Amino acid sequence: MKCLILGGGGFLGSHLSEALIAEGHSVRIFERSGFQRANFPNSEVIDWVEGNFVDVDQIAGAITGMDVIYHLVSTTLPKSSNEDPVYDIETNVIGTLNLLELSRKTSNRKIIFVSSGGTIYGIPKEVPIKESHPTDPLCSYGIGKLTIEKYLHLYMVLHGIEYIVLRLGNPYGERQRISASQGAVAVFLNKALHDELIEIWGDGNVVRDYIYVGDAVRALSQAKSFAGKSGIFNIGAGQGRSLNEIIFAIEQLLGRPVRLRYLSARPFDVPVNVLDISRAKQCLNWEPRVSFEDGLRRTWQWMRSEMHSSK
Repeated sequence: MKCLILGGGGFLGSHLSEALIAEGHSVRIFERSGFQRANFPNSEVIDWVEGNFVDVDQIAGAITGMDVIYHLVSTTLPKSSNEDPVYDIETNVIGTLNLLELSRKTSNRKIIFVSSGGTIYGIPKEVPIKESHPTDPLCSYGIGKLTIEKYLHLYMVLHGIEYIVLRLGNPYGERQRISASQGAVAVFLNKALHDELIEIWGDGNVVRDYIYVGDAVRALSQAKSFAGKSGIFNIGAGQGRSLNEIIFAIEQLLGRPVRLRYLSARPFDVPVNVLDISRAKQCLNWEPRVSFEDGLRRTWQWMRSEMHSSK
């Protein structure tokens, strides 16, 4: 297949491109202008296109000839999205509408969209959370993801565009960008390795569903073979872990205590989020394989290697 990864230059996209190439598919990546490609895996065999996601002409060129479109673009973070909801709509929702309009005017193709299992549902009424659970996001980031899901469904009904939505939990693993300040596992582990102070919002009992990046990528890869015209799937570990439990696991791995400071809780942090992944197991023939302890160890080994190579 010819696969396009929109926003493919980041953490998840780099692993996905590796997996698709290993399977024998051709890969095109669309990424923002000026993106640093140094040490990007398999860059010599990737068709790399730079541009702006909201530029219709640039997106039209990027999707030409593609069989599968992976939509990984996200210009905001959950913690900052409420500060400028208009920007969220302009850069994420409008860009996706342009993509859908282009898709219906050319040829029907499959779009695989990475949504947010961590923010879509809001405060859960039951745990683990099924895909049928009410959706009441507490941040603009989650509202934007949900809006895109609704437009994907609309364009499938009206124009026959096939889509898959993967409501992803909290991915972690090698190559996660610490500078983005997103991803508790990577941020905490990096600070612990450098003996820096780790700050936790609230009392540390917030529970999330953390999934190793390799498991997440397998779900993305297997989604392209889903026989249905559309589908929404939770993708996570299927079990929860609190921030305090992450800290404990890091201390066990390093063999020493870490420096901690607890801050006031944030209003948009729901107390618990654990995903029911039974639908993905049944329909995508997928399930996570890497335990949290093993995934943490792999991430730790990669970080140590990066630290040594930078000296």
